[in-house]
Amino acid sequence: MKSLSITLITVLFLNIPSLSQDSEMTLKSRVKDFTESKGYFTFYRDLKNDKIYLLVNDLNSEFLYINSLQAGIGSNDIGLDRGQLGGERVVKFQRYGNKLMLIQPNYNYRADSNNPDETKAVDQAFAKSILWGFVIDTEEKGSILIDISDFILRDAHDVIGTLKRTDQGNYNLEQSRSAIYDSNTKNFPENTEFEALLTFTGKPEGNYIRSVTPTPEAITVRQHHSFVKLPDSNYIKREFNPNAGVYAMSYLDYATPISENIRKHYIYRHRLEKKDPNATLSEAVEPIIYYLDRGTPEPIRSALLEGAGWWNQAFEAIGYKDAFQIKMLPEGVDPMDVRYNVIQWVHRSTRGWSYGSWVGDPRTGEIIKGHVSLGSLRVRQDFLIAEGLLAPYENGDETPSEMEKMALARLRQLSAHEVGHTLGFTHNFAASTNNRASVMDYPHPLIKIVNGKINLNEAYDNKIGEWDKAAVAYAYQVFAENFDERAELGKIINQSNSMGLKFISDRDARPTGGANPDAHLWDNGTNPSQELDHILHVRKIALENFSEKNIRNGEPMSSLEEVLAPVYFLHRYQLEGTVKLLGGLNYSYNSRGDGLDNPQIVSPKNQEEALQSLLKSIDPHQLSISEDILKLIPPKPMGYNRGRENFNSRTGLTFDPLGAAETASNMTVSLILNPQRASRLIQYHSRDNQYPSLTFVVSQLIDKTWKSTKLTGTLGQIQTVTDNVVLQNLINLSRNDLATTQARAVAYHEIDKLKLWLESERRRMTDSNLKAHFSFAIARINEFQKNPTKGDILDPLTAPAGSPIGMQNYGCSQSDLINR
Repeated sequence: MKSLSITLITVLFLNIPSLSQDSEMTLKSRVKDFTESKGYFTFYRDLKNDKIYLLVNDLNSEFLYINSLQAGIGSNDIGLDRGQLGGERVVKFQRYGNKLMLIQPNYNYRADSNNPDETKAVDQAFAKSILWGFVIDTEEKGSILIDISDFILRDAHDVIGTLKRTDQGNYNLEQSRSAIYDSNTKNFPENTEFEALLTFTGKPEGNYIRSVTPTPEAITVRQHHSFVKLPDSNYIKREFNPNAGVYAMSYLDYATPISENIRKHYIYRHRLEKKDPNATLSEAVEPIIYYLDRGTPEPIRSALLEGAGWWNQAFEAIGYKDAFQIKMLPEGVDPMDVRYNVIQWVHRSTRGWSYGSWVGDPRTGEIIKGHVSLGSLRVRQDFLIAEGLLAPYENGDETPSEMEKMALARLRQLSAHEVGHTLGFTHNFAASTNNRASVMDYPHPLIKIVNGKINLNEAYDNKIGEWDKAAVAYAYQVFAENFDERAELGKIINQSNSMGLKFISDRDARPTGGANPDAHLWDNGTNPSQELDHILHVRKIALENFSEKNIRNGEPMSSLEEVLAPVYFLHRYQLEGTVKLLGGLNYSYNSRGDGLDNPQIVSPKNQEEALQSLLKSIDPHQLSISEDILKLIPPKPMGYNRGRENFNSRTGLTFDPLGAAETASNMTVSLILNPQRASRLIQYHSRDNQYPSLTFVVSQLIDKTWKSTKLTGTLGQIQTVTDNVVLQNLINLSRNDLATTQARAVAYHEIDKLKLWLESERRRMTDSNLKAHFSFAIARINEFQKNPTKGDILDPLTAPAGSPIGMQNYGCSQSDLINR
């Protein structure tokens, strides 16, 4: 019995397979019915259960994870566009028990040190982020299979949050109507791509979502996930300089000596090296090549290729031969392949912003892939502006070539601009006042008057700018080994300064909080006040020539309103540039020892000239629309609706010329009485009473409106409109928490003075309409004074969309994408 038992046990033991044999068979059997895809990561597709399994062979090895929106909603206002990147993160898989965690290390805090203990101390001091936890499905000899389906089928791009923030409704992800999108789930040697078809259900609340979805209760988009191989360690970081015009990455380095700044700043750029570093002109080891979307039609295709290709001029200037190239995307090549920098042609229901973004290495600042999205309707806006300015349809059918020429010139500049972002360059909004020195500005068409006629021949520039060459030199110049790179980079900045090239970027260029008169969006000219006078003259000529010749034969006459809008508001951006002289401050991003001037308040003379130019824009003669034009514009016919490109109205379906005047006057007055500007006026005047005070500015406004000689007819009605706009903006300023208490006090005092004057004038009045106007104003002021912080606000009508070239949500850069 004993020997039999031993024999039986031995036989049973010999028939037990080894653990390795069992796991190997289990892994093979687990995936035998799945479709295998080999590439950077191997994954398996289970079509029967709509699952994706990922094979992880290398734990603790870092890679790049990017989520994006492959197919969007199509509304610029909502901001969920095709090809929109959601930001990149360095991640790695780590095992904890029966789980793999996808962990994002914290590269905001580091110790750039060879001492592992020093590095470990920083690593343990700051939190990491676990993006997802995966239960291990199968394991074999260090290879681990995990189900990543739920990770892919989630709202990684935060569509739900964006719809809620834009007041479009509360939505939820509906799993039963979501699935893996196989067409864009694929593999490449250096990146693995996954895509999900996601449906969000809910109750629509906004008009934007209703306008672009067939059934707004169910919104279906496609979200994308990329696992990308990180570059090798041979890339050399380059130090950031605030005057270089290049985007910065930064982190705290706790290995820094106490005598140096702990925060490190480096620039974003592509890796670029010369084949012969010592040659005056050399080819690149690997050129930077961009590829244009094959869906781009002609003649737009040729314009985009030409405009993007301008950048090679800047690379040639620093000794590179054909280092930057632009080509059509080869047939069969997938734009998601990380090896290809791409320019996408994106369609929306309305015109909107274009974007230049990139996939980069957050550890070093190296740009791995440039990704440009160009809005297809932008070209039509320039065409519309040309229609309004030129009244081109003499016979009703012809299309003058200068209109298409202008629109395509804008596209060349747009292509160069957005590609510039993906090369690492930020906006330079001082370039338009600096002889159009950079394609990284937002360009307003340069409109000339030749022999009394409007001329658009030089509306947009046709080359790379001098500032752009300086920025490329800073970011991409190669220095010989025996040169001090920091010193050489300093020479590039100094040379740029000595050439008179100016650089001011995003937040300084905004019309409200910004104070630098050299930097603005959509402006022209070295003297903002003179340019505003010029644009008002252009506008006057265009309005005098406005007729049915501004539209083609067969178009409803009501469509004249859409053509009239960009002409009537042609001065809107130059207003914003000019008002920055008022309470303005000239400054640069100067550093100690760089020789740049210290900040200086704009001279009293220039401030007062700006104020007078601004006041011209609210003169009733400027704001009026002739009877000849008004007789041409009927209400919209059936089948045509009013939209964002139309004037807002207080007269129902009919065109409202007084509403147009109200909108235009509010543009000027709200800028003049901006709370930050009002606060600066008070402070600068207190420092030196040569500078105009807020009291002086308000008195000038009131003299131009309420106290001006009263006119009759339509011009008189426009005066009542501008009067009320001034009063409302004074009330708004007195209530605005962003203004200093003294600025609010001045506004309150000026309102009180105005009331006393109104009461005195009303006693002598005989005109019943004017008396009613003054009585209503007095009643409003009395109501305001009873409760200065609350009460009804009679907000003026808002303008139709303008940028891009109007809406007030400015932006198109990588920094904007990172911050959203």
